[in-house]
Amino acid sequence: MPHDVLPPDPFADDPDDPAKQLAGLDDDLEEPIEGQARTELLADLADLAVYQALLEPRGVRGIVVDCGECDQPHYHDWDLLRASLEQLLADGRMRPHEPAYDPDPADYVSWDYCRGYADGVTANESAY
Repeated sequence: MPHDVLPPDPFADDPDDPAKQLAGLDDDLEEPIEGQARTELLADLADLAVYQALLEPRGVRGIVVDCGECDQPHYHDWDLLRASLEQLLADGRMRPHEPAYDPDPADYVSWDYCRGYADGVTANESAY
């Protein structure tokens, strides 16, 4: 939408404009992840692709992570988690995102569950 068809900014030229506090937030981007942390993130992305390939056909929508800051579970669909990890890799941080809307906890599993499931499939396939 062209800028000239938008309504005028009600805070234009207002020295107390509350949005001025937000203006510099994007300037604080971290450096891209490098070294061992980059290697680990790339491994996590590769693992995530395997977990999704194995579990999505079984109805698993993504991964649940227990947040250490708010002590609440966070439900991440496969694509959202992949995008967040890729952003962390590129920008050095993850930006806030919309949480899953009314997630059914039964549709999400932990990272440890994914790892165990993949290990079980690998062990089963190598047994034959």
